[in-house]
Amino acid sequence: MVTMTISFELQPGQPLLAKRVSLRARVTEALRESLVAGEMQPGRIYSAPNLAEMLGVSATPVREAMIDLAREGLVEPIRNKGYFVVKLRDEDLDDLTALRALIEVPTIATVATLITSDQIVALRPLARQLNSTAISGDLIDFIRTDTTFHLQLLAIAGNRQIVEEVRRLRNLSRLYGLGSLAESGELIATAQEHTELLDLLEEHDVQGSQDLMNRHLGHIRGVWAGVHEE
Repeated sequence: MVTMTISFELQPGQPLLAKRVSLRARVTEALRESLVAGEMQPGRIYSAPNLAEMLGVSATPVREAMIDLAREGLVEPIRNKGYFVVKLRDEDLDDLTALRALIEVPTIATVATLITSDQIVALRPLARQLNSTAISGDLIDFIRTDTTFHLQLLAIAGNRQIVEEVRRLRNLSRLYGLGSLAESGELIATAQEHTELLDLLEEHDVQGSQDLMNRHLGHIRGVWAGVHEE
């Protein structure tokens, strides 16, 4: 379940409305990450006051965030009870992964031809952070860092529409297997794939980068999602 506390410092000259909008966005993102990680479990109902207490905020931004998530089809409001977490069908998750592969595998080939040494250096700390969060078992931070890594990598291809579409598809993913992988230590091995990918990109190895991206996406739909891989 969500355990992070959200806090803000109001910048000089920043209107209170901007702070409220930022808080709503941060709460929405925190809840979305918890849904993706499977910490908010499908089929369960969560009340806004309980979620607000866990996040360390008032119930108002939580209700506003849940309205946003309901529009995305991630939760459903239940009158006088709270919000029901929608369970995605296996077929839906398969389709999402297939669509990501259609987008990300050819895009990583473009990235392999364009990426510079400076861009590789800038991405290395994110890869190291993924290893650290895999070791610590902080699933929310792992997902957040993983998202940042992949979106920054795809952005090198220069197509903002691709980046936003992959962001949308990632938000719909469900990675129910991350918890057990973290407990067994296997998450560390899959986190290491990000470093391996950067090594291939540094060599401008187009085929190797595509092969690794395909394998990585297979893990996301496989063991990351709690599905045994053959």
